[in-house]
Order: sequence, then structure tokens, then C-alpha cells
Amino acid sequence: MNAAGRAGGELSWRGIVLGALITLVFTASNVYLGLKIGLTIASSIPAAVISMAVLRMLGRSTVLENNMVQTQASAAGTLSCVFAAVPALVMVGYWRNFPYWQTMLISLAGGMTGVLFTIPLRRALVTRSALPYPEGVACAEILHASSPEGDAASVRALASGGVIAALMTLAGGGLRLFSDGVGAVASLGNAVFRIHGSFSLALFGTGYLVGIGGGLAMLFGVAIGWGVAVPWLTALTDHAGATPQALATAIWLHKVRFLGAGTIAVAAVATLLSLMGPVASGLKEALSARHRATAGDSDRDLPPVAILAIGVVLTLTLAALFALFLHPALPFGAGMAVPVLLGLAACVVLGFLVAAACGYMAGIVGSSSSPISGIGIIAIVLLSLAMLGLEALHLLPPAFAAQDQKLAIAFGLFVLTALTASAAISNDNLQDLKTGQLVGASPWRQELALLIGCVVGAVVIPPVLNVLYQAYGFVGTLPRPGMDATRALAAPQPALMAAIAEGILLGGLDWPMILIGAALGLGLVALDRIARRFGFAVPPLAVGMGIYLPSDISVTIAFGAVVSWLVLRGRKQGEGGIGTMLASGFIVGESLMGVALAAVSGAAGRSDALALPVAPGLATLLGGAAFLGVALWFARMLRQSRRDDFGGQENHLQRCDV
Repeated sequence: MNAAGRAGGELSWRGIVLGALITLVFTASNVYLGLKIGLTIASSIPAAVISMAVLRMLGRSTVLENNMVQTQASAAGTLSCVFAAVPALVMVGYWRNFPYWQTMLISLAGGMTGVLFTIPLRRALVTRSALPYPEGVACAEILHASSPEGDAASVRALASGGVIAALMTLAGGGLRLFSDGVGAVASLGNAVFRIHGSFSLALFGTGYLVGIGGGLAMLFGVAIGWGVAVPWLTALTDHAGATPQALATAIWLHKVRFLGAGTIAVAAVATLLSLMGPVASGLKEALSARHRATAGDSDRDLPPVAILAIGVVLTLTLAALFALFLHPALPFGAGMAVPVLLGLAACVVLGFLVAAACGYMAGIVGSSSSPISGIGIIAIVLLSLAMLGLEALHLLPPAFAAQDQKLAIAFGLFVLTALTASAAISNDNLQDLKTGQLVGASPWRQELALLIGCVVGAVVIPPVLNVLYQAYGFVGTLPRPGMDATRALAAPQPALMAAIAEGILLGGLDWPMILIGAALGLGLVALDRIARRFGFAVPPLAVGMGIYLPSDISVTIAFGAVVSWLVLRGRKQGEGGIGTMLASGFIVGESLMGVALAAVSGAAGRSDALALPVAPGLATLLGGAAFLGVALWFARMLRQSRRDDFGGQENHLQRCDV
């Protein structure tokens, strides 16, 4: 195939436009879902299915063109993982909203560095590697095997799930006909027990995508956090007139979350240590590889001159962003040199190591199991300790330590945003490059599509963040007085990053709970290794998230996983593929309706603009009945599905938190 023909059938203008439109949907969905529950949906397979259906209606399409669309959409959907860091700047009071250009450019620059980092890793970790890349292989098989009839059925399933979840969200979050969930509180002496479940179809669908292993591990975390830690600590705490529910919530918020943080951090470090040898050998091969691809070779990356030029522009952009971020507190000049160099060193050196580790982990277990949150914890700890050390050596301006380390905390979180974007993109991009290898795509065109995806995603993220914050607020941080705090977005990862940065720099971090969590993490790592010898797993990261996340999130995810396992019991992975599209539809439908309701609330100036007068007890009954009805319908659809409905492959949830 000549170059012109290949370009026309691979990286086309209509594909770029379609990829951008799909990107808008999945980026908005992922930002909302991430702030709500700390998880995001992988957009590769849904984007590929939508692309095949739409491009077929517009005329003849090729596997390569569809692959470019899913590559672009996947990059943008993954970039939304900056939700794990940038909202922390609002939570610590440094920003009052999300400045468009600063938020957009830090997301863009961080994401693009992730793309560049994966280029030298591609040959060692994809082309010359036996790593399985389960999600990349699944996407490639769908691109190869899907029929026009299968495409139509997939899109119908995705749309059906989306419409149902959107209507449920409108009835609950908008009209307030349904309550958010149901729970119970009990006391035994001074010990308080609390359990809560949500009526969220997005969480239910997430449970299907996570699977029975991850779902039960999260439920195990709930049992540790709310069945052991909270009762134990409440029994030792003076109630001082607080209601049992308020006391249990406060203990979990200020104590037990750090138990989960310690578990997550140790599990992430254990994963990184186990991969240190393979990552080092892969890097050695990548850096020594000679790039001699000819013009017609399908193994050609972006030209070295282009990589160097983009790298220089990104470095200068990051330096300018760091300087502008510091400028309100510091004058431009030599005083900025040390903090700016610290930020650049973190983005380049630590960023590349993180890219290698995440990419290798994605190749082994898929993007779903790469511990982005754990790596974020490690990164903010290192950044905070580095700033403490530089302050002790008097190498940082006094402004960093002023006002209770306000500038130091904020700067660490700003740098962390770029690192998170880079880690998330590199975690996902090698899966995309594996898909491209299997379908015969040109690596350099795919890398170009990844860069385009970063641009589109970065443009969308700031307004979505602002709309959601103004409409719902975050737990503990509301933009206006009088807002309904019960409907605030949990924003679990940024809350944790802010708490760690403040704790280290101010000296108030709850080290005992973190160390207990770390010890628990070591025990879980050992338990997981023993369990794997008997054919099952206890993922330590999932257990840690079960402790750290609000109980309604983990309980509902586990419910979705158990229902799916009961229905699909005895089937091999890949059967019942309709569940992937329905579950994805649940997540996308609820997320988009959540964003739409946020826009309505923002325009009206209050969160209950559409609310109808319904008694709380009746709202709980209606919400529970509707939720169980949809769950039964979902189970029935799974049971009726056949193995080859959608190419015989299952999608996986990309979790920025695990």
C-alpha cells in the first residue's frame, strides 16, 4: 500500500473529527465518574464499536481508520485521570475554581510527556516483548472480527444502558423521586457499625467490569474498614453528643481513610518492586535499539527531530506553567529557579520511571490493574519530602513556608497533576500501540493520534471540572453556603493527595494509621501470593480501595460483580459480551446526565432546581425498586447473550485508583 493510500485509510479527517466527538463524551463521563467514585471507564472498546458503526454509515471504513479513532478517544478518556490531583488545589483553598488555561495546559503538557515517554518503550515492551497486553489484544480482535450486525447490536446495547441510566439519574439526582441509596446504622455499646449501598447504575455496571475477584476484594476492604476499624475506633472515642452515624462518618473520614492509604501505598510499591528487573531490562533494550525503519516500514515511530522538538516545547511549557503558578507569591527571577527545576526534574525523571513501570504493568495485567493512585501517593510523598529538605537547606524562598506551607502544598499538587496525566497516558498508550501492532497500524500515525487525543481531552476537562464543582462541590469543600453536602462528590483521590501533602509539610499526618495500613498491606500482599498458588487472588490494591472509598461505592460495585458472576457462572471470560456494552452504557448515561444536571444547577444557582416534593421513605422505596428492576433486567440480558455476540471479548474497567 502506498503512503498516500495508507494515510487516507488510516489517519483521516473524518476519523479525527469522529474521535474528537467521542472524546467529548467519554472525557466528560470519566471526569464525573472519577470525582464520584474514583474510577473511570476504559473508552477503547466502546469507541471502536461506535466508530465502526458510524463510519460504516458514512461509507466504507477500514480497520486501521477505526483503530485510529479508538486510539484518539482512548488517550483523551485516559487524560481525564487528572481528576485524581487537580481538584486538590481547590480543596486546600489555593484555587477557588479551575482556571481554564492553567488547568488545560498542565493536563495537556503532562499527557503529551506520557506519549513521548512511551515512544522509546514501544520496541522493547510491545514489538519485541511477549507481554500479553490483554486489553490491547481484546480491542484488536474486536476490530478484526466485528460484523456490521454485531456493530449495530453493540451500539443498541450501549445506547439502551445509557438511556436507562440517564433516566434513573434524572429521577434521582434531578427530580429527587429516588433517593441515592439505603443504609443502616447499629450500635453495640460505644461501637458503631454502619453499612450503606447506592442505587447508582454506574457503580453496578462498574462491578460487572471489575469482576468477581475485584468486587469481593473491595467488599473485604469494606468489612475491614466499616466492620472492624470504625467500630473499634468509635468504641474508644467520646461520642460528645454526636449521632452514631455522624460519629462513624467522622472516624472513617479522619482516621480509617489513612488506613486505606497505607494499604494502597504498600501494595503499589510491592507491585513496582516485583517489576523492577523486567522494567530495567526493557529500558536498556529500548534505549539501545536502533531506529532504522524505512519510509514504508510499519515499525516507524515519529521522527527523532519531531520527538526532540515536541520534548523541548513541552519542557518550556511546563517551566512557564510552574513559574506562572508561583508568580502571585514570588516575583519572577532567580528565586523561582530551584522550585521550577524541582518540578521539571519530577516530570522528566520520575515521570519516565513511572511511565516505564506503568507500561510494563499494563502489559502484564492490563491498564485496569496499574496502581495509578498508589503511584500518585508515592509521588506526592517524594515531592513533599523534597520540598521539606530544600527548605531545611534554605534553597526555597521563604514564601513556600509562609501561611502554613500554603504555597509548598499547592505547588506539590500542581506538579502532581502533570505527573498523574503522564502516568495515566503512558499506562494506556502501550495497550493502544499493541492493538496497532496487531492490526498493522503505523506507529507514528498512532502516536500522532495519541497527541491529538491529549489536545481534545485537555480542552474539555477544565469546563467540566468547573461545572461539576459549582453544582455539587466536593466532600468537605463546597463553593457556596447552603448547598446539600450529602450530594457532594466524594473526590477520593484528590482528598487523599491533599491530606498527605498537608500532613507531611505541616507535620500533622496520621502516621500511626498509615503505618497500620502499611502493615495490613504487607499482610495482604503475602495473602495474595499464597492465594494465587491455589488458583484465586486477593488483590491488595482493591482491598485498600474498599477501605478508602465510601462504603456505598464498594458495596454497590461488589453487588454488581456478584450478580454478574451468578448469572455468568461456568462461562469462560469473554462470554456474555453484551454485558460490557450495557455496563458501559450505564456508566456513560449516568455520567452524562450528571454533567447535564450540574449545568442546570449551575444556571439556576441551586442544586435542587428540578426537585419534586417526595417523602424520604417513599423515595427510598421507589429508588430501590427501580434499581433492583434494572439489575434483574441486566441479569436477564446477560443470560440470553451468546459468546459471539460482540466478538467474544470483554472490556475491562480502567481504574485510575487501583
